[in-house]
Amino acid sequence: MAWFLLVVAGILEAGWAVGLKFTNGFTKPLPSVLTIIGIVASMYLLAVAARTLPISTAYAVWVGIGAFGATIFGMTVLGETATPLRFFFLLLLLVSITGLKLTSH
Repeated sequence: MAWFLLVVAGILEAGWAVGLKFTNGFTKPLPSVLTIIGIVASMYLLAVAARTLPISTAYAVWVGIGAFGATIFGMTVLGETATPLRFFFLLLLLVSITGLKLTSH
């Protein structure tokens, strides 16, 4: 269950990271409130997952999922650069996340 919560926390982390783009420096009320809710929910789920998972693994996986999701969103929706080299590094990130999970006790 901890791994499931951690993945959901990572997806929420990607969501609030992207949400920051739409808050316009927290001057737009609805995107700001949604982003803050995402931050709180993501941190809460990370904390619950860290009750049973090592924090070093949980935090790295949480950040990795968030970075991966925000990057994919940026490339597909916001028109950010999508080069083969960026995809290669995203693949390395996925390998790292998977490796951390597989070597965690």
